[in-house]
Amino acid sequence: MTDKRNHTIAVLQAVLVTFLWSTSWVLIKFGLEEMPPFIFGGLRYTLAFLIMLPIFLRSGQQKTLATLNRKHWGMLLLLGVVYYTVTQGTQFLGLQLLPAITFSFMLNFSAPLVALLSIPLLKELPTRVQWAGIGVFLVGVLVFFYPNFIPAGMAAGMLVGVISVFATSLGSILGRGVNRLAEIPPLTVTVVSMGFGGILLLLIGLFTEPLPVLGPQQWAIVLWLAGVNTAFAFTLWNRTLRTLSATESSMINNTMLVQIALLAWLFLDEQLTPQKIWGMAFALVGTLLVNLRNRNSAKT
Repeated sequence: MTDKRNHTIAVLQAVLVTFLWSTSWVLIKFGLEEMPPFIFGGLRYTLAFLIMLPIFLRSGQQKTLATLNRKHWGMLLLLGVVYYTVTQGTQFLGLQLLPAITFSFMLNFSAPLVALLSIPLLKELPTRVQWAGIGVFLVGVLVFFYPNFIPAGMAAGMLVGVISVFATSLGSILGRGVNRLAEIPPLTVTVVSMGFGGILLLLIGLFTEPLPVLGPQQWAIVLWLAGVNTAFAFTLWNRTLRTLSATESSMINNTMLVQIALLAWLFLDEQLTPQKIWGMAFALVGTLLVNLRNRNSAKT
């Protein structure tokens, strides 16, 4: 009974985390009305780093920093640039240029792309189920965007979305590669990469964008995103991973596509046509299949 109860609690906690992450998209869209994307994103992840820093220091993991060699530092800094500076920077910029539903849908390209990139970079071959998932996902793409694969006035946003998808996928590959070595604790990986990437993104914003005047509402959005939707949500998500399997976690995480679409429809007045709903349904099924790896796939 105790194990069943702990599993139920972990599922509910994971669902809460994905809901918080989904609300980020709505909050970012609101915040972008007054804040430029790079400064906004840089503030979020720099503040999240500062919030997580005491947790990191209290854990005693700062002692591992002295044991890291040049290769380790290079991997962590590269992960910070790719996963935070480029990925998050293009996500904030993409949300400024595209509807949240469209941009969220595009980011789901990262799952099949990671599966494909894992072949040359990690020597991990997709299973038959994953190949089928890639096919189903592509059907969803055709349904979602048909007949206008580049909607009028959205060419720049679509280009940013493509860059963000590749950066997200490469960041996932780098993160998996770093964690697969099992030489650096996960919290250390996150804090170091987030701190470097977030601060770099903020500096880029300060040098390239006009300095905004933030009122109470803007600061409230930034602090909520940094403290609750990043630092708290990340910590809680990692806690659920102690109980949930990788398959369970990925399935719960993939529900964000639907959650974001519903939230954007409710709070941003974005349209959800039957065609888009069918496209997202195919994409969701395809993404779930791509995230399923059988036991033998880990040995390839």
